[in-house]
Amino acid sequence: MELWLLNHLSTLTLTLIMVGTVVVLALAGSVLTYRWHPALAEGEHNDMIGAGLGMFAAIYGIILAFVVVTLWTGADQAETVVASESTSLAQMVRDSDAFPPVQRARMEHAVGAYVHAVADVQWPLMRKGSPKYGATESAIREMFATLNSFEPDTEREKAFYGEAISDINKVVAERRARITKAQQSLPELFKVLAYGGAFVIIPLTFLYGNKSTRVRLLFVGSVAALVSFSLLLVLVLDHPFAGDISVSPDAFKEGALAQFW
Repeated sequence: MELWLLNHLSTLTLTLIMVGTVVVLALAGSVLTYRWHPALAEGEHNDMIGAGLGMFAAIYGIILAFVVVTLWTGADQAETVVASESTSLAQMVRDSDAFPPVQRARMEHAVGAYVHAVADVQWPLMRKGSPKYGATESAIREMFATLNSFEPDTEREKAFYGEAISDINKVVAERRARITKAQQSLPELFKVLAYGGAFVIIPLTFLYGNKSTRVRLLFVGSVAALVSFSLLLVLVLDHPFAGDISVSPDAFKEGALAQFW
């Protein structure tokens, strides 16, 4: 459901729906609460409610901050992994310039097939949270076969041959890391804490008494907007390869890899 929303709705639309819905429901809940219990406007229990609201807000704030920072770090790592993988591929193309013509052509063909498999096949699958290794497996095997097909003779060939082996091993490692990142998601317990906490914090604001309807609704609406924006951030960061704000495959189309497009 989360991936469907991110992939079918723009970030602006998702923001308007999610934040708007939460704020409207919170305001409606506040109005109904005061209609059923008009005595709350006197603020007789504000001390107790304020203490409870402050305690819950502090605990929830810590949990939410931890979740957001963790997800932000994961999204940043996903972008770093993609950049590292594409850099290693570009370096392999440059290293292959020192190879004999046949091996160089084979390596360039394999790298070209790899970047197309990543951008055209794996990326749409990663947006859905279900990438497959097989899309790039044949290209990886061709790269290894190319390196195994000749023995470098000159010192120049040996130097670039060693670099190419190092680069292809990095590609394999980064590919696994990228696919793993695409399949990861926030543990269910943290989702319960993040989303469930909102159902505790926002209703508590209904109970805080104030004779001014405008001030009361402004208070409730502000808290609801802040909480819903935070939850929207959790939703977006939890899936770094989905939605408008996501890691793109552009790194596989730039620099030395641009020749394959």
